[in-house]
Amino acid sequence: MRRLPPRPLAALATAGLLAIAGCGTEPGAPGGLSAPGDTARTIRAQKVMQLTRTHEETGMTLLEGPAFHPDGGLFVVDVTAPPGKPKVLRVDVRRKSVRAVHTDGRGAYTSAQFSPYDGRLHLTDYAHGEIVSLAPDGGDPRTFFAGEVDGARMNPDDIAFDEEGHLYVSDSRGLSEGAEHGRVVRIDRDGEKATVLADGLAATNGISFDEAYRGLWISELTQNRISYLRLGEGGEVASRHTAIRVDGGIAQTDSIAVDADGNLYQGLHGRPAIIVYDRHGEHLATVEVPARAEGLESATNVAITPGGTRAYMTVSGPGGGYLYAFDALGKGTRQSNGG
Repeated sequence: MRRLPPRPLAALATAGLLAIAGCGTEPGAPGGLSAPGDTARTIRAQKVMQLTRTHEETGMTLLEGPAFHPDGGLFVVDVTAPPGKPKVLRVDVRRKSVRAVHTDGRGAYTSAQFSPYDGRLHLTDYAHGEIVSLAPDGGDPRTFFAGEVDGARMNPDDIAFDEEGHLYVSDSRGLSEGAEHGRVVRIDRDGEKATVLADGLAATNGISFDEAYRGLWISELTQNRISYLRLGEGGEVASRHTAIRVDGGIAQTDSIAVDADGNLYQGLHGRPAIIVYDRHGEHLATVEVPARAEGLESATNVAITPGGTRAYMTVSGPGGGYLYAFDALGKGTRQSNGG
């Protein structure tokens, strides 16, 4: 596809692309998510560092896709970074330093995940319907998957890898029309075969395996619900049901991470907070940024340190893109990298 100049890219970002990656267009509100009688606790996150500022060319910044490399580096994407500006960043959380890893002239990357099969970093390009992969140092860019799936091009948002390295992708088709055309697509680890596992979803966004790899948690942004897809032995969907309904007000369900105990960390767009549920749907906690933090509207995603409980959430808004930290309820695993 042709390279997008800055002005059309900005229009794309504000008109529809970022209604899914982080994705509504309304600012957050201070209202609570707890129902009457809810005993969930509040966890206050602490600011680690600022990673990005609002881009003049696109009018915003939006951090997503935090994922830990085995060497401890934390990788994030800036969905709205214009051509030439860093689109993939590597953060050293101990030294509180950040450096650019990758940029290009066309991609609008909404998530990042390392493959357990080949160790490469896989990125979802929402704007072009592609999956791109990079070497861990950001070099050797390749198109892993492109083209139609069952006659329709994807709007890939998040990725979950199974233990063998096959990809499960949240396809957010239908967002701009407000139609429930979202899908879950399985792509073989060699990128050769793509299969629709589930359709009729409401702007599929977050996707993560449960702690035992028996099923997938899926967030549906335009319905503020989390669905559970139980998988069969061959990776096919054996059953599907609505598992959790999120009372988010103007906030919408974004990416999902899962800890070693099976707890779900549901990111929000429209409010800088993360909601934590157990596998039975009980609201355990809400992670909030300090009230004094101004210009922050979304906490789209989270990654928990492998084998530890320190968690890092991507928080964005007109005030810039930040990394905040808190203590998770369970230890981090591969599924604790939120899409």
